[in-house]
Amino acid sequence: MVKSSENHTIVMEFILLGLTDDPVLEKILFGVFLLIYLIMLAGNLGMIALVRTTSHLQSPMYFFLSHLSFVDICYSSNITPNMLSNLLSDQKTISYAGCFSQCLLFITLVITELYMLASMAVDRYAAIFSPLHYRTGMSRKLCICLVTDPYACGFLNGLSQALLTFHVSFCGSLEINHFYCADPPLMMLACSDAHVKKMAMFAVAGFTLWSSLFIILLSYDLILLAIVKIHYAEGRHKAFSTCGSHLATVTMFYGTLFCMYLRPPSEKSVEESKIIAVFYGLLCPMLNPLIYSLGNKDVIHAMQQMVKGSLFRKFAM
Repeated sequence: MVKSSENHTIVMEFILLGLTDDPVLEKILFGVFLLIYLIMLAGNLGMIALVRTTSHLQSPMYFFLSHLSFVDICYSSNITPNMLSNLLSDQKTISYAGCFSQCLLFITLVITELYMLASMAVDRYAAIFSPLHYRTGMSRKLCICLVTDPYACGFLNGLSQALLTFHVSFCGSLEINHFYCADPPLMMLACSDAHVKKMAMFAVAGFTLWSSLFIILLSYDLILLAIVKIHYAEGRHKAFSTCGSHLATVTMFYGTLFCMYLRPPSEKSVEESKIIAVFYGLLCPMLNPLIYSLGNKDVIHAMQQMVKGSLFRKFAM
C-alpha cells in the first residue's frame, strides 16, 4: 500500500508473496513449519536451561553454546511467526516499520551467529591446544568479550545495512517475492539508484562470511596440528568429537548463506533463495541443539539428571 503526497509517494506496507499461493499446500506447510518451530524452541530453551542450571556444564564451551541457542531462538522467531500467520491469512502484508525491523534483526542476528561460531572455534582451539590451562586461559572476561563482540558487530552492520536498504525508494506492486523482508528481493522493488546499497550488501556479506570463516579455518588448522601431537587414540577421538558438532553447524550455516548472498539479485536467484532460507531460517536453528546434544555425554547426562529431578519432585508431591 502507498500513500501519495504532493511531491512523493510514501510506502505504508509491503506484500509478502511467501512460498506458494496454493491454499491446500499453505495449510500443510503451516503444520510442518509450526512443528519445526516448536521443536526449535524446546531444543534451544532446553539447552539454555541445562547450561544455566547444571554445575558440570559451567565451562566456556557451554557458555558459548547457550548464547548460540539464544541467537537461534531470536533468529528464527524474527521470521517464523509472521510466516506462519501469513500461511493462514489472505492478507499477506507487512508494515513498512515491520519490514525495516525484520530486515534489521535478520542481518544483525546472521552476522552475530557467524562471529559466534568463530568464537566457538577459538574456544575449541584453546581447549585442545592447552587443556591444562584451558579454564585460566579462557577467563570469564575473555569469554564475555568473545560473546559481546559478535552482538555489537552484528547490530552495527545490521543497522547500517537496514538504513541503506530503506533509504532506497520503492515503487510498483510492492510485492516481495519471499516470506520475510530480505535484502535481495527488496532490491528488486527499487525504483531509485540502489547501486550503493548493492555494493554495500556484497561488501558486508563477503567480508563477514570470509573473515569469520578465516578465523574458523585457522583455528581448525591449529587444532589439527595439536591433534597430530596427541599420541594416544582415545585422546584423538575425544578431540575430534568435541569439534565434530561445531563443524557440522558451520558447514550447514555457511553453505546456505554463501548460496544466498554472494550472487546478484535476480528473479531466479530470489526464487531459489526462498528454499535456501527455509533451511537456514528454520531447520538450522532446530538442528543445532540436536547436533550438540546427541553426541555429547555431558549434555545427555545433564538431561537425564534434569528428567530424574523432575520425576522425583512430581512423585514427592
